[in-house]
Amino acid sequence: MASDENFFDEMRGRGDGVRAPYSDYCAWLENRTANALLKKSRDAQTFFRRTGITFNVYGETEADERLIPFDLVPRIIGAGEWAQLTRGIEQRVKAINAFLYDIYHRQEIVRAGRIPEHLISQNDAFLPQMIGFDPPGSIYTHIVGVDLVRTGPNEFFVLEDNARTPSGVSYMLENRETMLKMFPELFSQVQVERVSSYPMALRKSLERSAPAATRDRPTVAVLTPGIHNSAYFEHAFLADEMGVELVEGHDLHIVDGRVAMRTTQGYEPIDVLYRRIDDDFLDPLNFRSDSMLGVAGIMDAYRAGNITIANAPGTGIADDKAIYSYMPDIVEFYTGQKPLLQNVPTWRCAEKDALAYVLEHLEELVVKEVHGSGGYGMLVGPAASKKEIAAFRQKLKAKPANYIAQPTLALSTVPVLTRAGLSPRHVDLRPFVLVSPEGVNVTPGGLTRVAMKKGSLVVNSSQGGGTKDTWVLKGD
Repeated sequence: MASDENFFDEMRGRGDGVRAPYSDYCAWLENRTANALLKKSRDAQTFFRRTGITFNVYGETEADERLIPFDLVPRIIGAGEWAQLTRGIEQRVKAINAFLYDIYHRQEIVRAGRIPEHLISQNDAFLPQMIGFDPPGSIYTHIVGVDLVRTGPNEFFVLEDNARTPSGVSYMLENRETMLKMFPELFSQVQVERVSSYPMALRKSLERSAPAATRDRPTVAVLTPGIHNSAYFEHAFLADEMGVELVEGHDLHIVDGRVAMRTTQGYEPIDVLYRRIDDDFLDPLNFRSDSMLGVAGIMDAYRAGNITIANAPGTGIADDKAIYSYMPDIVEFYTGQKPLLQNVPTWRCAEKDALAYVLEHLEELVVKEVHGSGGYGMLVGPAASKKEIAAFRQKLKAKPANYIAQPTLALSTVPVLTRAGLSPRHVDLRPFVLVSPEGVNVTPGGLTRVAMKKGSLVVNSSQGGGTKDTWVLKGD
């Protein structure tokens, strides 16, 4: 397998041996031919296509539906490594929830001078409608995705937080299902933690977050924007796996102050709504008046305590990349502890000195929009042309507050299967976290996204990235 000593190889480490988490898998792999593996890879793609595991891409003229590339070589994480990550993720998610409660109440972190007031009040994701309101169980972030990258044996960094509507969990589940179909014998040789319980764990977590009056037997539903949404497959998949209804805005109505869904028996009240639409489209009476996706009056029912909305409106401010740069302060302020997971060093371009540094070092840095996602609106300096850098420089000068910048990290690699054999590709990891009044539950695995192009650091599916099954080994 080709390697690059500048990057940490998760299978080989920095030498020619095999790291302990991969030892059993590599012993199995030695008895497989390249042709047999390539055939299995083709079988997996056929399985994905028949199952309908696709995602939509907006703005494409050729087609709006694609198959996400899937690689058969799993990404393997040792039990000890995962225990370390779990502690850090739990700490961070608890701090995010405490931060959200605080900024919609007394804003103690602002009063203490730990975060500038304007980053809250002037943030588009901050919702005045949530000020002073206590969500059921005081939970804002019921489902969280924490994007992690690795640079060494014990070096993990949080790349960004996804506290609004994190996606990708369906691919985590289908990747595992595919691997079980392709290589059932392998799982008897390598002891891997299960992820298949996630849908039922999600349903139970949502039910426990229902308003107190309906917590005994709550009704849960998933709200989708519809079939043209890029993550519609996931919305339908999770609703089906949880055994709950998948609804659109036109299926819902406010009846006697409660949100109710249309059924053959009339309107049935909903107690928990797992919404997969953005805040702006949630309620045309409170946000965008032209929205056809949400439910008129749902915010009034919510503020009256008659429904749980997961995730809570207004959580998107925790996804903001300028807020991200303050996460070490946020974690310490609310937990009284130093962060167990590191942030990537970040320059806030709204600050004069930081902007000057970034403009001078654009060729070396990654620059992102504070509200950006999906790999769009960003510059990867080392991979950009002089023309692209010059154009981005003008955008940065025009609206510096819209951007943050970070160093180009030496992301770890995991092998992918190619016609020429195994070849290293850069990866990140999105573990999925469930939060309810009863605590925090980190699923032992996650979505590993992989840059399928050699040398690329962009792993997003919309930018040509693929996925891998993520194995967390069972402890002794």
